[in-house]
Amino acid sequence: MDKKFSITYSEEKRCFTLQMERSTYIIGVAGEYLGHIYFGRKVPDDAGRSMLFEDDFSFMKGVPGDKCTFMDSFPFEYASEGIGDFRPGSLSVRNAEGFLGCELKYADHRIYDGKKKIPGLPATFGTNEDAKSLEIDLVDDTLGLVVTLSYSIFRGLDVVTRSVTVKNNGSENLRLEKVLSACLELPWENREIVTLSGSWGRERFIDRRPIGHGRVEIGSKRGISSHQEHPFLAVVAENATETSGEVIGFSFVYSGNFVAQAERTQHDMLRVGMGVSDYNFLWELQPGESFYAPEALISYSYEGFGAMSRTFHDTFRKHLIRSPYLHKKRPILINNWEATYFDFNLDRLLEIARTAKSAGIEMLVMDDGWFGHRSSDNCSLGDWIVNEEKLPGGLSALANAVNEIGMDLGIWFEPEMVSPDSDLYRAHPDWAVKIPGREPALCRTQLVLDITRKEVRDYVFNSISRVLKSANIRYVKWDMNRPLTDVGSMASAGGEIMHRYMLGVYELQERLITEFPDLLLENCSSGGARFDPGMLYYSPQIWCSDDTDAIERLTIQEGTALIYPLSAIGAHVSICPNHTVGRTTDLYTRSVVALAGTFGYEMDITKMSDEELSEIRDQVEMYHRYSDLVREGDLYRIKGNSPLYKNGNDRASVAWMTVAKDKSEALLSYVQVCAVANRRAEVIYLQGLDEDSEYVLDDGRVFSGAELMHIGFVTDKIWGDAKAKLYHLTRCR
Repeated sequence: MDKKFSITYSEEKRCFTLQMERSTYIIGVAGEYLGHIYFGRKVPDDAGRSMLFEDDFSFMKGVPGDKCTFMDSFPFEYASEGIGDFRPGSLSVRNAEGFLGCELKYADHRIYDGKKKIPGLPATFGTNEDAKSLEIDLVDDTLGLVVTLSYSIFRGLDVVTRSVTVKNNGSENLRLEKVLSACLELPWENREIVTLSGSWGRERFIDRRPIGHGRVEIGSKRGISSHQEHPFLAVVAENATETSGEVIGFSFVYSGNFVAQAERTQHDMLRVGMGVSDYNFLWELQPGESFYAPEALISYSYEGFGAMSRTFHDTFRKHLIRSPYLHKKRPILINNWEATYFDFNLDRLLEIARTAKSAGIEMLVMDDGWFGHRSSDNCSLGDWIVNEEKLPGGLSALANAVNEIGMDLGIWFEPEMVSPDSDLYRAHPDWAVKIPGREPALCRTQLVLDITRKEVRDYVFNSISRVLKSANIRYVKWDMNRPLTDVGSMASAGGEIMHRYMLGVYELQERLITEFPDLLLENCSSGGARFDPGMLYYSPQIWCSDDTDAIERLTIQEGTALIYPLSAIGAHVSICPNHTVGRTTDLYTRSVVALAGTFGYEMDITKMSDEELSEIRDQVEMYHRYSDLVREGDLYRIKGNSPLYKNGNDRASVAWMTVAKDKSEALLSYVQVCAVANRRAEVIYLQGLDEDSEYVLDDGRVFSGAELMHIGFVTDKIWGDAKAKLYHLTRCR
């Protein structure tokens, strides 16, 4: 048996063991209950059964006197509410009479090769050769409820996927008030918690803090995964660094309301849970029906945050992103938004396209303002008919002209929205999400379409499809610019609409990429408000943030790359002074930061000088030279810009590198954020190289891998703030 890749069950010890590359996950059956035993460094099968503490509970010895103590202390693998466990529960169920209570007992299990899909939801995938799965059935005979816990592992990766199916096998309606996707019991051991938080323009800032008694909880109730919090949580050793220490990371494959929580209990254990938020959630489960909870991924590393990141990156690249662009060089695009905003016409767009083409840029993306009578952001959403006053001859004329220049055409949509000032809203005011009898709140002068309704979904899809079939359009930016408020629907029950809304979004995007399989889809939500694994299942890249300032992006992209591969991070070189913060940054530095992403442009290129256009041509050449390495390589953070690290980092500089999987080459990116007087050149310690190989820089200098990683690399002295330098290393012997 492959001890690096197996799932087994011991009849004797009643233990399930999931063996991964360098970690082990163990579950045990105690009496009729399923308990969590271990998730950590590699151990033998069925080890650690004593961690269920069966001898501590008289109830487990057949003494009926104190079941409560057992229920509130046992390390349940999946915890339910209402039966004596007062820690955070994973499942809350009310029966037809309104009584809260569910007691789950082990019934059956199945182990098989491969991995099943989750109906209607994005999820990781695998073949019979590279994935193994376990399903465990838990039952509550009183309710007639079957809860199936699903686990999968992948060859070569230290990650466990978890999802849950709840089926009503009884004769009465049941009400689900909470269904989390994962629950994990861990010893506290002075662990800390890492989350990602922020706001518009400063998404996914890293936050690290101790865990005291009580509950630490993050989440979103905005109908989107949100700018403010992120569906990620890590529980880490207090001494964890980039390269050492234990890190257990949780990532949620979902794009709507979520909750992630960790509670340090009375016995100094941690109960960690992740799933759909129970805010405004109430699901009526009729006899014979099933509810499918989204998937959570749990990774393990004993080599710090860097190994956790690379595990998530590889998992997403190998087992989540399906796009044909996954392993392709993405076209270098220029978006007209910051150049023109709503004020453009055919001639203006073609002027941008011609200049961009001369600099080597490959695609023009036409942003907001091409449809209806939209000359500002207060009208026409939902009216996806081209404005021929701006674009005579329609999209086909624009596409043909852009193609003749030698570029491809992309286009912006905001399909989930409707403006009150639109033909669509005047015809169908009931299609907007709102509470009957209440005036809904506007945000950006727009409302949200109720895509829980099939007729609305069909309208949205047919509108997009008609536009895409009218011209040669190769790229779509799918935007979503406001949270859900006043949540009501004429078609969905109040407690179900938030989740049904996300199911509607997923259905629409699945239909889109099925009908247009060669389309490059990029998701966006007012910047980075829906940058999550659920969206990656449909689009290989997501717009990271509306803040395109290179210095701000160092922090934003560092937090994003904590979980996501660089190939998924939408990043552009934008104009200066920057339209968000007003900072002026060196054009080369902007390109180095954008290279740690999809790489594109967001500017009025027609106003660039000949010298700047020449520099852009050099940047385009740089992208083509290093794109494969950045997209496919392993990421190593050399010097960060966040409180993730406790090494007294002065944050005067930031450095990261991507290393080819075979360690044959590497690209080191170094940014001097703030110049410091009377300071020697900085010594940094590279990572990920082959110690026994020698590497040559493009300037001819040769170093051993061991020297670069252990003695260090002396950077060039740079004069000035916000200056950058790239170092390309190639193995020579």
